[in-house]
Amino acid sequence: MPRRKRGRDVDGVLLLDKLAGCSSNAALQRARRLFDARKAGHTGSLDPLATGLLPICFGEATKLSSWLLHADKRYRVRADLRWETDTGDREGKPTRYAATPLPSHAQIISILQRFVGAQRQIPPMYSALKRDGRPLYELARAGIEVEREPRDIVVNAIELHALTGNSMTLDVTVSRGTYVRTLVEDIARAWGGAAHVSALRRTGVGTYTTAAMFDFEQLELRAKSGPDVLDATLVPASRALADWPTVVLTREGASDVSHGRTVDLQTKPDTIGRVRIMNAAGGFLGLGELDVNGRLAPRRMFTRVLS
Repeated sequence: MPRRKRGRDVDGVLLLDKLAGCSSNAALQRARRLFDARKAGHTGSLDPLATGLLPICFGEATKLSSWLLHADKRYRVRADLRWETDTGDREGKPTRYAATPLPSHAQIISILQRFVGAQRQIPPMYSALKRDGRPLYELARAGIEVEREPRDIVVNAIELHALTGNSMTLDVTVSRGTYVRTLVEDIARAWGGAAHVSALRRTGVGTYTTAAMFDFEQLELRAKSGPDVLDATLVPASRALADWPTVVLTREGASDVSHGRTVDLQTKPDTIGRVRIMNAAGGFLGLGELDVNGRLAPRRMFTRVLS
């Protein structure tokens, strides 16, 4: 007798408000159990200390996880301007104290602008990056520090939200691979100071914002009313890459790309490169690549048409 598959075929994206003290994987597994979802994946880890937006993809929407992983992220970060720690956040041990008085508000604004744009950043030792198969944080806990290659990052925006006493709160928008803990340290070092992250909240991933977030208390309350009420909290997969250009296909064209065949659009495209593929009824079929000649090649197609 064939084994019954576990879970439901749930498709969509949960915008989870992750609480502090919970790992991203633990949050993912808890959400998967709550929705009784057969398949689930998140779109980039948040440190246990961090709170805020953690998109969790269910079902066919998991095929979008890698694309969302590359999306820009937005954070509100509060920095303690008195000392650095070995982890770069409040959970670490103090390693260096500030030796320079805090600059004026205008001086800090000027310093922040120096950090906007493309740059190279040295990852912290307390990170999940690996050296010879071992995470760097394991080496750091053993008292071992190794040289790390700088990584290319982009800081799209930094805004000073608040400056009170020995605390500075920033709103930052950064590319994938940016360590906000390191950014905070580097900003304070620019005036000879020292800083560590005392609170971090993710407020955006790509086009997703905190507007449609739910925490587990809210989700569990809805779950008591049944799976339909719970599923209504999910964002349609088609909104995951809402900033991508969209190609709408006829029934014949939709059938072709769904079977892995390239489609000739017969017209010169307004855009080239990565596109979302939709059918005439507004169903989300998958992702494709459009060339200058109007030929659309399927790249990541769904087995079910999504909303």
